Amino acid sequence: MTGARAQEAFGAEFVGADGFLNSPTYGLPPQFMVEALQDCIARWQAGTMEVPSFDQDVQAGRAGYAALTGVAVDSVAMGGTVSTLLALVAAAVPDGSRVATLAGEFTSTTFPFAAQAGRDVTITELAPDELVSSAADFDVVTASLVQSANGAVLDADALRRSVAGADTLTVIDVTQALGWKQVDVGWADVTVAAVYKWLLAPRGTAWMSLSDRVGRLMTPHAANWYAGEDPWQTIYGLPLRLADTARRFDASPTWFSALGAGLTLPWLASLDGAAVEAHTVGLANRLRAELALPQQNSAIVSIPIADAADKLRAAGVRASTRAGAVRVGFHLYNTENDLDRLLDALGDNC
Repeated sequence: MTGARAQEAFGAEFVGADGFLNSPTYGLPPQFMVEALQDCIARWQAGTMEVPSFDQDVQAGRAGYAALTGVAVDSVAMGGTVSTLLALVAAAVPDGSRVATLAGEFTSTTFPFAAQAGRDVTITELAPDELVSSAADFDVVTASLVQSANGAVLDADALRRSVAGADTLTVIDVTQALGWKQVDVGWADVTVAAVYKWLLAPRGTAWMSLSDRVGRLMTPHAANWYAGEDPWQTIYGLPLRLADTARRFDASPTWFSALGAGLTLPWLASLDGAAVEAHTVGLANRLRAELALPQQNSAIVSIPIADAADKLRAAGVRASTRAGAVRVGFHLYNTENDLDRLLDALGDNC
């Protein structure tokens, strides 16, 4: 976007932020990450890129994810997508397990478990209150902390209380929360997130934390050299020698995505999380008030107006359509100007 004005937010610059309300689909990269990525691509082009240098990016991204979620660094594994990571978990649940999820849940969170039907694993869709109240009656609960379609926020504290003392395995997808919302899910057996939405990195990396009990159940079906106890010493030959930590479930890094995540996750973790959440939710709740929608402490808003997509497109407001409604998301680089532009575009609907 040559000539586009950079928006300053929380000490970083973002080009293309004006009118961009599509962070639930993909986040905008901060300029410091873009410059690092461009430099890396230049070194690749010149044949001077050093592949082992990506190891420090992986380490930084892993630590950033741990800090943002409240989990231990050694419990964090790296993969390429949420679904491929959760497939390892789903493959480990015992035959006949009963899984509960939310009605309309994002399928990367549910399909890995639904695919286990041949082992008599069943999955039941429930309303949020019912999921929380009956969680201890199931073997596994898999759900997003924030819903992709409409921004609804799961009552994680209530879920934690509900499963206390039970053997229920809890799987929490924080993809649509991490980056704008303060999150403390260290109690969950599994947390998982992709980095290309609110975490502002290129697509190609996802992180997953594992409790000791679920880690013991799992088999590293995708075992590879990078999951070794010392990756650069486990490139060739047997025997199998994997890391003792959750790294034994690592995939080999997607270089440029790992580089980006190694910069953006620690940066996001260094910010005042309360200030970021207040900023993003404040904009979203002002929009809800203008549209007479119920207040919901989420940065994602679903707009149930028939012609909203056409109006926003004509006004240069970038959003998405999900579950039959326009979906917008307010991230740390959005401003009152973006909100006013959206409201002006909707006109008489406000």
